[in-house]
Amino acid sequence: MATRESVQIPDDRDFDNFRTECISEEGWSLTYNKSGVVVWIQMLEAERSLHKIKCRMECKDVAAESLYDVLHDIEYRKKWDTNVIETFDIGKLTVNADVGYYSWKCPKPLKNRDVITLRSWLPMGNDFIIMNYSVKHPKYPPRKDMVRAVSIQTGYLIQGKGAKNCSITYLAQVDPKGSLPKWVVNKSSQFLAPKAMKKMYKACLKYPEWKQKHNPHFKPWLFPEQSTLPTVVLSELSIQHADSLENIDESSLSETKDDRGEGSDEDSVN
Repeated sequence: MATRESVQIPDDRDFDNFRTECISEEGWSLTYNKSGVVVWIQMLEAERSLHKIKCRMECKDVAAESLYDVLHDIEYRKKWDTNVIETFDIGKLTVNADVGYYSWKCPKPLKNRDVITLRSWLPMGNDFIIMNYSVKHPKYPPRKDMVRAVSIQTGYLIQGKGAKNCSITYLAQVDPKGSLPKWVVNKSSQFLAPKAMKKMYKACLKYPEWKQKHNPHFKPWLFPEQSTLPTVVLSELSIQHADSLENIDESSLSETKDDRGEGSDEDSVN
């Protein structure tokens, strides 16, 4: 994942490279393998806890197309993603690229993070890719109550394996900004990532029924003519470099019992 120098909309080569990295296991350390979920880590800079994480899950009784819809449907995400604080689309760039905002809860006592990303997507036969990287937008500068994180490259590869069967690989290289304690990396790979994948799987099972009751024909990621987003001009955006943001040293923080609760694995989706 090379460092970008300018804001560009990904091309076929970028999607192919992302797919290759999702599939390859060379250079990755296996950290979790249980109940159909596998997690790998690649440490890049141990002193800054900068790492890549890759998570793969087999999804029985879920069509690849349905999983693709779930990852795109921002209204549904607010229902099933209990880590989300706020998420919204800022504007569209092309029929398969947009800019959006996402903020999420971090394990206590860490500060919560947010990110502005350029997201793009591509159906590839039976497979689908959604991926993003961080950009700066003049109307959405870093907030006082959040730490602005940097997505160097994050995304999903969905691989169709029959009418009602697929797998999903989540690949993320995110600079969380600041020096994080080791327990954060361990917790993300051993607990948070697998839990998030299982929650996503349950959300996928419930999505068809939910969508029937919530604007069932509105899928602008499939039908671009449905999009009501304003157009963003590429020249408005610039690369969000991690070194231009304030560094937060949280390396000495100890893990606390999260009074939000870790949530049961039976989180319901309304």
